[in-house]
Amino acid sequence: MFRSSLVSVAFGSFLLAVPWSGACLDAQTPDTVRFSPSVAQPTFAVRDPVLTIKPGTVLISETNWGGYFSPEGGAFPGEVGPFYIEGATTNDILVVKVHKVEPNYEYAASNIGPNFGGLTADSRVRMLNDPTPKHRYLWELDLEAMTGTTDLPGSEMGEITIDLQPMLGRVAVAPRGEEAFGGLWPGNFGGNMDAQEIRPGATVYLPIFHDGAYFYFGDGHARQGYGEVNGSGLETSMDVILEIDLIRGKTIDWPRIENDEYIMVAGSARPLIDAFRLAHIELVEWLEEDYGFGRWDAYQLLGQLAESTVANIVDPVYTVVAKFPKKYLPSR
Repeated sequence: MFRSSLVSVAFGSFLLAVPWSGACLDAQTPDTVRFSPSVAQPTFAVRDPVLTIKPGTVLISETNWGGYFSPEGGAFPGEVGPFYIEGATTNDILVVKVHKVEPNYEYAASNIGPNFGGLTADSRVRMLNDPTPKHRYLWELDLEAMTGTTDLPGSEMGEITIDLQPMLGRVAVAPRGEEAFGGLWPGNFGGNMDAQEIRPGATVYLPIFHDGAYFYFGDGHARQGYGEVNGSGLETSMDVILEIDLIRGKTIDWPRIENDEYIMVAGSARPLIDAFRLAHIELVEWLEEDYGFGRWDAYQLLGQLAESTVANIVDPVYTVVAKFPKKYLPSR
């Protein structure tokens, strides 16, 4: 069994190898904090923070490790956090720059079963067909080649090897008021969005519902298809580097994502069309507020330029990511 220790990695040598979308980190670099999680949280909620960090901090950490993705199997490991962000208020936006998400364990697991998944019955929808059989696929990861291999017991191929595309399934703040949502839930607080777009090079913007934000992350997937159709990505343990900051004096209603190519919004709801609408409405508002488009001009442009992905169709509510190509934004 192999599992690297993130804490022992020298931050300086990492910076030499990885581009940091934006300014060079030199003598004026933000604070760097190394954190090894020891507690797994089952819900997104306000609770005693595991650590208080300042805006501008680079957080070097890892997702929780658990038996779920080991050869022996076990329970899902839960979330890391919450982190209290010093000075964050409900009039601000939490900014999470994703610099690194990298598997640190030689196995990943992905399950199918009778009560969870996009193509089988669940607690909300019954079907007349026989239940999906329960089966656990153990994937062996090659961390140098960045590939995963698993057996296909019912197929002529016998086994398959695929490329890895690591991502974080869950980034979140504490939900509004006294609400607490289980780890499977996405929402306006972020949560289990399962958006492939949350990978190195992306920046996630989250609304804040409580002073301090109470930031969580977890659910590393070595790879996951759009929609997470069977209900499970290649679940495994990840080394993670996140840069945490604030946009002060500005608010948003739904999580926003940005990378080199797109500005994006993640909307979560059932039915799926409502998730689609929420994501695109927030995208129109973003084009209005930050880029000077008239509302109906932005609406027209979405009809010609918008792209979208279905992040998940398996969680208690579904998630759609609406995208606008940055090459059509005004120069600023």
